[in-house]
Amino acid sequence: MRLKDKVALVTGASSGIGKAIATRFAAEGAHVVVNYRPGGKIDTDAAQAEVAAFGPRALAVAADVSKRDDVQRMMDQVISEFGRIDIAINNAGIEIKKPFLEVGDDEWNRVIGVNLFGSYVVSQICARQMVKQGDGGKLIFISSVHEDIPFPDYTAYCASKGGVRMMMRNLSIELAPYRINVNNIAPGAIATPINQAVLDDPTASKNAIGEIPWGRFGRPEEVAAVAAFLASEDADYVTGSTYYVDGGLTQQVTLY
Repeated sequence: MRLKDKVALVTGASSGIGKAIATRFAAEGAHVVVNYRPGGKIDTDAAQAEVAAFGPRALAVAADVSKRDDVQRMMDQVISEFGRIDIAINNAGIEIKKPFLEVGDDEWNRVIGVNLFGSYVVSQICARQMVKQGDGGKLIFISSVHEDIPFPDYTAYCASKGGVRMMMRNLSIELAPYRINVNNIAPGAIATPINQAVLDDPTASKNAIGEIPWGRFGRPEEVAAVAAFLASEDADYVTGSTYYVDGGLTQQVTLY
């Protein structure tokens, strides 16, 4: 149990990669804070039922990561419940498919607000608490292969993930004196609800798999395994890096 008694916040943890990370961290002995979006597909009762399986020291908190007041309120709840924060997983994210020439300001700002600003404000509030505690911590961003690979019709998403990558690299230097490790995980094509339309379309699925050297979609649990490593003492000398969980997709694309 590599994370025994650590307190870990996972944003966007109601499904997909976030849920897999929360589940893996609980299995590794962490006290898990499951963040979910107010008014989203999961309600308060469902979230509480979900964390009940993690044991008595788990907590479900509704908060919109694009709103600083929500995030601060969430952190206040975490500190009230557990007294500290050791690990923050910036997983909450959205995408909007639309040609660049048709993207509206509200759509652009919504994607940037959740993916980039949300990662910034969660990390800042958590890092301030970690510095106050004085014994380090772990910040992990769930980025995307599209921090590197262009993705037509998803310009805001790519811009947000590219921004996350540079923020992570900067923070790895700024926060090193406080022994706060900062890293990215960049998933490729993972079998999650956000990719359900592709998974359900035989042609689209075949085309997507054809670009992946490993020959299949990844599983959320495979991303969670890397997160567990980065959150543990095994990764105490690891900072400022992006870990691709993509079955070779990034290398395949960059060949051409």
